[in-house]
Amino acid sequence: MTIEVQLTRRAALLGAGGALAGASLAGTLPAHAAADKQGPLNAPVARYSVGEFEVNTLLDGAVNLKEPQKTFGMNVDADTFASASADNFIPADAFRAFFTPTLVNTGNELILFDTGVGEGGRPARGNMRAALESAGYTPEQVDVVVLTHMHPDHIGGLMEGGAPAFANARYVTGQKEYDFWAAMDSEANGVTKLMAKNVKPLAEKMTFLGDGGSVATGVTAMAAHGHTPGHMVYMLENGGQQLVLAADTANHYVWSLAYPEWEVRFDMDKEAAAATRKSLMGMLAGDKVPFVGYHMPFPAVGYVETAANGFRFVPASYQMHL
Repeated sequence: MTIEVQLTRRAALLGAGGALAGASLAGTLPAHAAADKQGPLNAPVARYSVGEFEVNTLLDGAVNLKEPQKTFGMNVDADTFASASADNFIPADAFRAFFTPTLVNTGNELILFDTGVGEGGRPARGNMRAALESAGYTPEQVDVVVLTHMHPDHIGGLMEGGAPAFANARYVTGQKEYDFWAAMDSEANGVTKLMAKNVKPLAEKMTFLGDGGSVATGVTAMAAHGHTPGHMVYMLENGGQQLVLAADTANHYVWSLAYPEWEVRFDMDKEAAAATRKSLMGMLAGDKVPFVGYHMPFPAVGYVETAANGFRFVPASYQMHL
């Protein structure tokens, strides 16, 4: 026996509405949405390919900070800063700072570029070691540690518990950068104090490079002075592909990159830093070479295109996974 049930659209809508209304009025369904919020979720590692090189960006940490114009755009008025921020969909009174060392497996060596803030920055920062292990490696497997410059958020992770954090590594840094800080009184400032503690004890295992120096096959140093006197960036080349590890050339994806002449508090020679930004970012834009920016929004990898009097950051999507 077949029973046909015909339901008009009006009846169906009324029936659904009545059922929902009844459920609402009855108030017998549990409210599962009362679970505690878990807060921001940060992936600790992202992986890319440059030819046969495996490139891992490691999130050392990220922090929310206030009063960004005390750090960026120091030479423009508040209205200009606010307008530029609004045009780029970010607030003018707060920002998020990221810290991103890079680990490169060349197939022959495991090379770490910069070491993060270190144990003193935990829990918000100083998490590079944990990110490295999330990538499937151990600190003991790191063959080479490259320091782009001597600021504390780059050399802080060289030591762990009073001992070298990468027990089997050799070290590479710029000759000019090392000499500048090493010549100063070790008690002169925060950089020299941390350098005396973390860097100088490793000096016997260090190789010192200049512009064009080679870390390994396909890994070449490039002078990018201004942020510090000997600030260096590194070109990765393999299989016809390139990637630049741009370190602190641009410290914000809008306020530094889009406005390369805006002054940054941490740039020691502001005029030279602006010239370096324009030169390096111009090269990246012209050659369509991707880059990793130490302080770019994680996973910190993207491209540059020219825009107005500066540049626009274009985050990488799937290009480096093909």
